[in-house]
Amino acid sequence: MNYPRDGRYGGRYGGRYVPETLRPALEELEEGYLAARADPAFRSELARCLREYAGRPTPLYHAANLSERVGGAQIYLKREDLLHGGAHKINNTLGQALLARRMGKKRVIAETGAGQHGVATAMACAYLGLPSEVYMGYRDTVRQSLNVFRMGLLGSRVHAVRSGSQTLKDAINEAIRDWIANVRGTHYLLGSAVGPHPYPAIVRDFQSVIGREIRSQVRRLRARGGAGAGAPPDAVVACVGGGSNAIGTFSPLVGSGARLVGVEAGGEGIGSGRHSAPLAAGSDGILHGMMTRLLQDGDGQISETHSVSAGLDYPGVGPEHAHMREAGLAEYETADDGEAVAAFEALSTAEGIIPALESAHAVAAAMRMAAGMRRSEIVVVTLSGRGDKDVGVVRGVLEGRRGGRGGKGARRG
Repeated sequence: MNYPRDGRYGGRYGGRYVPETLRPALEELEEGYLAARADPAFRSELARCLREYAGRPTPLYHAANLSERVGGAQIYLKREDLLHGGAHKINNTLGQALLARRMGKKRVIAETGAGQHGVATAMACAYLGLPSEVYMGYRDTVRQSLNVFRMGLLGSRVHAVRSGSQTLKDAINEAIRDWIANVRGTHYLLGSAVGPHPYPAIVRDFQSVIGREIRSQVRRLRARGGAGAGAPPDAVVACVGGGSNAIGTFSPLVGSGARLVGVEAGGEGIGSGRHSAPLAAGSDGILHGMMTRLLQDGDGQISETHSVSAGLDYPGVGPEHAHMREAGLAEYETADDGEAVAAFEALSTAEGIIPALESAHAVAAAMRMAAGMRRSEIVVVTLSGRGDKDVGVVRGVLEGRRGGRGGKGARRG
């Protein structure tokens, strides 16, 4: 994977749009990360932590029942939900926490939407002996109260942010303010592939273990089958909010011949204006230190977002995704709330696997795609997290839907 030395993807997206007070910290972080990246001892320690603590490698599971129900291609799940903590987030938090300790930082702060990154931060910091604090939008603390309790149990202090829309965007704002005030001894453990350079590249690199494992697992799968030995999957699907699990899935597979499909949160439908799909319906702008695709009005003010999944409820997207869309390296679609909930139910009943609502968006799109493909083809879905945290949300949706209203289906972005 190429490291963007200038902090730009395709010469346009990314960058470092921050106050002067943060530039030295970002330069220090980049210097520290590049040294760690080149150090075999650091890479070995991270690999050990991922193996012994997080539980890597995760299996590639054939969802045979779901595949039969849908018809068409065979659907496989990359089981990131089986990692310690229940989501892909631990890949990045272990990497960044190790980096923070290596750089001599004594305190870690983070932001979280659905709570999974906050939980993973609390876990990694407890494991490595670092104090941590997590910022979370008040609305998200209500709909993800279980994860708030888990963070406290793990020794992390949770700050409920009541400004703005009280969601992920505002949690990031508060975390950045904290970092500015305490920059010398604090590491900001950013959870998605967003923010000022070098964060998008750091998060991508730590999450790319997902795509590397998919590549090798599908190669072995095809070799056992005797057909198409060594070929990549025909399609790989991942949900996209900020985009960390998707960029970690896609980056090792760019140019492999696999169709790469990211799925944004269509909310109540793109036409309603109540969604979280900046790639499908946004425009270029600057947010949280990066140039990327944003949901904003004509005056550049950030628009309110909506998604049934707290982790996708964000008005921007990682700058590398914005570049990949523009360069045609990946495709991006949307799935609305109704379809995500339907996929949540379908995977639960067909396979006994309850997905995170974020991941259910990718499952929805994969089901739609598979139906039009050949039975010999393979679609891999990155199941980025498990759905324990979302059972209450889905129960509320289903109870409120008595009368038979459904979703509007996936839309191509």
